[in-house]
Amino acid sequence: MFHGSGLFALLLMVLEWTRPGLSSPLRPICDLRVLDHFIKEAWDAEAAMIACKDACSIATNFTVPLTTVDFDVWDAMKIEEQAQEVQSGLHVLNEAISSLQISNQTDVLQSHIDASISNIASIRQVLRSLSIPEYVPSSSDGEDMEMQKVSSISELFQVHINFLRGKVRRLLTSAPVCRQGVS
Repeated sequence: MFHGSGLFALLLMVLEWTRPGLSSPLRPICDLRVLDHFIKEAWDAEAAMIACKDACSIATNFTVPLTTVDFDVWDAMKIEEQAQEVQSGLHVLNEAISSLQISNQTDVLQSHIDASISNIASIRQVLRSLSIPEYVPSSSDGEDMEMQKVSSISELFQVHINFLRGKVRRLLTSAPVCRQGVS
């Protein structure tokens, strides 16, 4: 399996930016096709975990961010608040997915774990490129964000998918640099 997802994302951005015939370059970091690629990989991971069943099970609960979004509340939030929520959610997801590395897992699961961790790192890089501040744990770490527990690896990847499709996509589409030139 190709583990250079970050490289793939960077390549997509550069190719889109250098596409001939454009009067001004698009903002490749705002191109949602990169995020769609990460979502597809998370879907693939979830499907593999569902198919794997017992061989990919683990007897633990994972703490993950809530993925529900009240669009009116979200849109009323300052971009900094949205960014903090997304960054802290990515941090929690990364911690949950990374915790799978310490268990003895199948090669299939390990490849999906590695790809997911790489994808989260790439998303964080995209957010940095948009001048969105990185996650900084507060003294009341975990109290700023609503969490939930899931009890299976496939549920963990389902939360990952929903988080990318919801809050991350919403943040990327509302980032000031991505909204420039949009009428």
